[in-house]
Amino acid sequence: MMTLGHVVQLLRSSVLQILILAAPVLLIGMLVGLIVSILQATTSIQEQTLTFVPKIVAIMLALLFFGPWMFGVLVVFTENIFAQIPGLVR
Repeated sequence: MMTLGHVVQLLRSSVLQILILAAPVLLIGMLVGLIVSILQATTSIQEQTLTFVPKIVAIMLALLFFGPWMFGVLVVFTENIFAQIPGLVR
């Protein structure tokens, strides 16, 4: 039987997984954005597309690099949730 404790634990682990999976891609995007903004400030180039294109490319490369790991973590998490289902039924 699913109790409030099970629900809270499931929500907590879900949020933790989201944070762990999103962190590498978000950090890389933030780092590239910071580097581009520093370059823009030092060179006085204020081109709007210059901020988006490098971030998009960096995020796509990060997804290609971290994608298999992210998918593996999601598969393990989903398998663990499915394995818990029989224990919740009376």
